[in-house]
Amino acid sequence: MTYVPVRDRYERMRYNRSGRSGLQLPAISLGLWNNFGYDHPFETGRAIVRRAFDLGITHFDLANNYGPPYGSAEQNFGRMLALDLAPYRDELAISTKDGYDMWPGPYGEWGSRKYLLASLDQSLSRMGLDYVDLFYSHRFDPETPLEETMGALDAAVRQGKALYVGISSYSAEKTREAAEILRELGTPCVIHQPSYSMLNRWIEPELLDTVGDLGIGCIVFSPLAQGMLSDKYLDGIPEGSRASRSATLSPDLLTPEVLEKIRSLNEIARLRGQTLAQMAVAWVLRDPRVTSALVGASSVEQLEANVAALDHVEFSPEQLDDIDRYATDSGINLWAASSTE
Repeated sequence: MTYVPVRDRYERMRYNRSGRSGLQLPAISLGLWNNFGYDHPFETGRAIVRRAFDLGITHFDLANNYGPPYGSAEQNFGRMLALDLAPYRDELAISTKDGYDMWPGPYGEWGSRKYLLASLDQSLSRMGLDYVDLFYSHRFDPETPLEETMGALDAAVRQGKALYVGISSYSAEKTREAAEILRELGTPCVIHQPSYSMLNRWIEPELLDTVGDLGIGCIVFSPLAQGMLSDKYLDGIPEGSRASRSATLSPDLLTPEVLEKIRSLNEIARLRGQTLAQMAVAWVLRDPRVTSALVGASSVEQLEANVAALDHVEFSPEQLDDIDRYATDSGINLWAASSTE
């Protein structure tokens, strides 16, 4: 059957402006980092994407090497676009990123002009698109001049292959430098994508102030700490969970101390009438400088539960104080190397 989105989809979602740009993003965006490669059923991912759009999620976030295998999430998403969402392309904000390992040799990762622009062309081909709405430098490259990396982002816009550009996992200092270079080139940086959660608060000391001062949006990824901030691990590591597969969440991170934090945070969520995952999403959105929370989903039901976090995003000062007792750094920032250069 031909997919027809629900008519009231834009009444269900709240949209936030990305810094001082014209780009508005849903408070919750869908990330295709996991669950959308060839290792998962295509129809399951397709159902999640369709339901996301029905819920008012207009932003779909990808990267060149999402899968596995590399590129397969973009290929699958391209099929979903062709089958279901092509008539609604102008209602969507589609992003992709380049910076991590993609193909062998010296031009297959990091931040060179050659890599970024070649990889963007490949991403567009995989998704069947003429342009993406948002193109990111996925990580800071200490060996390539920042002027070259930012110049490649500027070139992507001038070539008509991207409408906006952003950066991901850059330090506050490098964010300021990158934003200044892009400003001088005439292609402003509109958004920063860092990791952020109740167990990974590295952006609070400097980066949030930096993006606020510069008028740059902030879309946070891994607000559930790769699933740690959910009810999955309250009683240990269940069979079939991400931690049990040691894929992107090492079971070594789930120490007794971290599990005790998670259980305490779960009790606060229960008293708020939310699941722990819902409170975790609402918590990252409490700061007005955070434009959107980027969530993944392995099922339609999980997506719907995450979006329901928006039904209760208010926190009392007492609740925030209680959360702060347990929401402390837990050594789970896998992307710290990029943001400490």
